[in-house]
Amino acid sequence: MLNRSQSTRSKKSENDTRSSGRRHFGLSSLRGTQQPDISRRLYKLIKTQKHQISSYEVASRESRGIASQLSTWGEGTEDDTILDVSDKVAVLLSEMAEQEDIYAQNLEESRGILKQIRNIEHSVQPSRTHKIKVQEEIQKLKFKEPESTKLVTLEQELVRAEAQCLVADAQLSNVTRQKFKEAFDVHTAAAIERAEKQLLLAQQARRLLNLVDDTPIAPGETRPPFNNASAAREALNDAEAALRSWSPSYSPIQSSLSRVGSNAVQPENISPSMTENTTSVNAPGQVSVNSGNYVTGNMGPTPAEVVQQLPEQFQQINLNQQQAAT
Repeated sequence: MLNRSQSTRSKKSENDTRSSGRRHFGLSSLRGTQQPDISRRLYKLIKTQKHQISSYEVASRESRGIASQLSTWGEGTEDDTILDVSDKVAVLLSEMAEQEDIYAQNLEESRGILKQIRNIEHSVQPSRTHKIKVQEEIQKLKFKEPESTKLVTLEQELVRAEAQCLVADAQLSNVTRQKFKEAFDVHTAAAIERAEKQLLLAQQARRLLNLVDDTPIAPGETRPPFNNASAAREALNDAEAALRSWSPSYSPIQSSLSRVGSNAVQPENISPSMTENTTSVNAPGQVSVNSGNYVTGNMGPTPAEVVQQLPEQFQQINLNQQQAAT
């Protein structure tokens, strides 16, 4: 708040005005090439956001440096009016820089939420890869040994793999929508807060500028003394009061999250009578179903039928993906 300092003069070192925006090549530059196709675009977006946030942080430091230099310049003008007003304008500019820093912090929070989507995108890739692998094995076996008894086992495995993909895709869709809204709720709310608070500060800075009498004088004529010191101080006090009383004026983002179970899948889509079926989890997004409970004959159940019998699988996949997200 503004009561931290009524002046920016001689408060900052020259090091505070330096930019540290250089980027260096490192191992992190190679991570994008290691991402699954499904998460590569979001990975790139999140990485670009990191550079954006760094730019806002640099801009905040530079703005503080400008405020300090403005105050120092005003002190050297030997003009009492400029000295007083420039120092108080510098205080407001410094506070505007602080809002820029807060905005960068909020963007980092929004970025962290998007990472949760990226992690889930990453976690569903194994089940998709497994499904494709099983499909390829079936095609090869049908071509080489169409009468092989192994085909029955592979077809049953394909049903389970398709069911796993349905589970993962449903959860991915739900979490993507929820976290997308949440991330940009934070982002846009921060943008509104930054804009409104900087508007309040800029208005008080303009109020200070009106205290400067710029009436031309003739050579040898003396300027009248500055008699608006109390009005200038009042402008700072009003700015501080406005920041303290500021409250969000935007409409909240609506969410249906309360209607979704803890596993990010609507509970009504799962049959409670199937909870006794046994499963084992091999990895995030990969579920092995006890085929003895679900598969009968050569055809077996459809993927949708298997999904209806996977209440515990939904929950376990969600737990694994939450662990991956953290």
